[in-house]
Amino acid sequence: MADVRATAPPNLRRHLRDPVVHLTVRATLAATLSYAAAVALHTSPAPLTAPLTALLVVQVTVYSTLTTSVRRVNSVVVGVLIAIAFSAVTGLSWWSLGLVILTSLIIGQFVRVGEFVNEVAISAMLVLGVSQLAAQAWDRVLETLIGAVVGLAFNLLFAPPVWVDTAGESIEDLARRARHLLLGIAEQLPRPTPVARAAARLHEARALDQAIAEVDAALRQAEDSLRLNPRISEGVLSRLVLRTGLDTLEICVVVIRVLARSLTDLAKRRGEDEELFPPDEALALGELLGHVGDALVSFSVLVTTQVSRNAEAAELRLAGELAAAHAVRDNVANLLLARVQRHPHAWQLHGALLAELDRVLDELDLEHRSRRLMEELDRETVARRDRLTVPHRLRRLLGG
Repeated sequence: MADVRATAPPNLRRHLRDPVVHLTVRATLAATLSYAAAVALHTSPAPLTAPLTALLVVQVTVYSTLTTSVRRVNSVVVGVLIAIAFSAVTGLSWWSLGLVILTSLIIGQFVRVGEFVNEVAISAMLVLGVSQLAAQAWDRVLETLIGAVVGLAFNLLFAPPVWVDTAGESIEDLARRARHLLLGIAEQLPRPTPVARAAARLHEARALDQAIAEVDAALRQAEDSLRLNPRISEGVLSRLVLRTGLDTLEICVVVIRVLARSLTDLAKRRGEDEELFPPDEALALGELLGHVGDALVSFSVLVTTQVSRNAEAAELRLAGELAAAHAVRDNVANLLLARVQRHPHAWQLHGALLAELDRVLDELDLEHRSRRLMEELDRETVARRDRLTVPHRLRRLLGG
């Protein structure tokens, strides 16, 4: 697969790296193998439960496959036990079927089967409705185990990719979109800006804020791919670096949205033919926005770059952008102060713009990031140590 990706055209390589493509191929192969294994073991004339289980449990990461396998097997076993208990007492009728479904759904909420709550009731109904209860119950449990074992073994023998690069690309894309927005805002500063145009920038900032959910989903997938992966030795550090980096970018994106809102309010106070700022202030503020945008991209490159791949160069670029931004920021502060002293009109909006840019620069500060990362590492170390204690294991066992 690696050789194919290396020699494939760029578009094909992008499709080969798509998690959906990996999941489709893996699920198909695992389901086929599980059906062949169930047929070889003569579990039933048509052992379709095995490939069905494989389809459900095979995920794009080893960790998610393992957890899904456990929940799936757990749900089937619980459903079979409920069916056996009811068959010995009530048999099959309309009221007993309803009672079985109700009982299965209630018990499924307490046995930690996750999204497979309905599978408890399905297994109970299928087993309850057959004439040879014991044989059918055993066949369904065995086929479920075959599908889960084949799906898990498939992902262990052919380990799924580590999706860190995909999450890193999502984080960098988010930073570049934020930079593009800041540059667009800078372009409208020295010219008359209708309220509709300023509101369009605010809408773009809100869309950028909403895109964080997609990046967070890609990052959660990357975090799962680092767990239980034999090819990764520093999974915790990589996960925390990406997570803290996304948290910082999320704060910056929220502040940028507030900045766009302040500019929209300022445009409402200006006339349709009046520029937002005079030329000297617009030039300095636009330069500051450009440096902030470049710093956001440099920060995203830093948090997504491996230590062995020019992380030091990325840190130097970020430090240079932050230094340039702080130098321009002082000039902007002096210009805005002089303007407010001459024309106090809308002084609070001018102060808000400066405060919002200060907040972004503070979040991107290297010392601030190092301190945040060390705090998260300490918190993770304490949490891992607590997970090894006997009281914690008892709480997990009891569902607490």
